[in-house]
Amino acid sequence: MNTDAPWSTAAEAEARVLKIQTKLHQWATDESHRRFDDLDNLISDPAFLVVAWKRVRGNRGARTAGVDGETAYYVTARLGEEKFLADLRVKLKARTFQPRPVRERMIPKPGGKRRMLGIATVRDRVVQAVLKLVLEPIFEADFKPCSYGFRPGRRAHDAVAEIHYFCSRSYEWIVEGDIRACFDEIDHSALLGRVRKRVGDRRVLGLVKAFLKAGILGEDGVERDTNTGTPQGGILSPLLSNIALSVLDEHFAGAWAKMPPRARERRRLQGLANYRLIRYADDYVVLVAGTREHAEGAHSGVMAHRFRP
Repeated sequence: MNTDAPWSTAAEAEARVLKIQTKLHQWATDESHRRFDDLDNLISDPAFLVVAWKRVRGNRGARTAGVDGETAYYVTARLGEEKFLADLRVKLKARTFQPRPVRERMIPKPGGKRRMLGIATVRDRVVQAVLKLVLEPIFEADFKPCSYGFRPGRRAHDAVAEIHYFCSRSYEWIVEGDIRACFDEIDHSALLGRVRKRVGDRRVLGLVKAFLKAGILGEDGVERDTNTGTPQGGILSPLLSNIALSVLDEHFAGAWAKMPPRARERRRLQGLANYRLIRYADDYVVLVAGTREHAEGAHSGVMAHRFRP
């Protein structure tokens, strides 16, 4: 998609981005095997940069600095928003932009444990936000209805409502769990392989890979490589985790689609089980219409499929 648009107001930018996103989503929906080879120009499109900046600036983390010590408020007060975005656009168009390592921040969890947040620089947050604006409408065409976490127009309450619906319709057992250290252990090769099924633009793929490999500057001041995972706290991370974990959704949705209602009824009469998956990010439940043994087997099935490319 070729673009050469001038800078615009925030309202004009929002309208332009929404129009392009709608087209991307429609094309992806109409052609399930389409690979998008011409997305590069959108990454440096002024409207996408303006919308991405607006979202970064309005985020509650706008006062938090990355490894360069700059916050969104610093950018506004010292650099100026237009100059900041113009300089960033030049780097993106010249293909000289390189992500910086994320700054590690350990957050306490219940039970005395801690989890790591990766705080990116403001520049990196804007580029990640642009990538999300471009990629999300494409992959939303493929994501299954059973996935609720970090998706537009979907909330945790919707997932709970679906659980209640099926539990009132013969699903007696619930297998609850989460993908342990999901954000830390996602295999980069498997993830990028799934991204390539939809994205053929080498520049965009290169940017996604660069963010995955950007590294971490620890609280101890030591810089570490990132060979797996995608840091929690990153704007792009929830979308990438959904792409990686959609293999689990596809496994259950595929099995469900092969069985019409009468076939599911026959399975129950034959002593077999039916299953439904509901996932919110790295938390999931498998609803089982069957026996306790069927439910225990469902848990093993999730573990076997969760990271298969």
